[in-house]
Amino acid sequence: MNHSIRLFVAKAAIVVAGACAVAAPAFAEEVVVIAPSAPPPMRVEVVPAPRVGYVWDHGHWRWDRGHYVWIAGHWQAERIGYHWVPGHWVAHGPNWRWIEGRWVA
Repeated sequence: MNHSIRLFVAKAAIVVAGACAVAAPAFAEEVVVIAPSAPPPMRVEVVPAPRVGYVWDHGHWRWDRGHYVWIAGHWQAERIGYHWVPGHWVAHGPNWRWIEGRWVA
């Protein structure tokens, strides 16, 4: 009997977790990043040879806890019918705003 109750509770937990996952929104919440100063100059990166099914997302400076941190480039899995627009910094008054990279049709 005790084993049956534990099995029932485990199954119920799986069903509830699955329902929560389905109910979660399919989009990520936009995070606005504002830095008080311009990012440092871009670093020179060696871009690897092309890979079928991927596009290279070049490295960039990320604002993190009061200073810029370099994030190395990486591969993005290609999305057929879209092209990758890399993230970039834009002057916004006296500050700088990060525009996240995205796929565009």
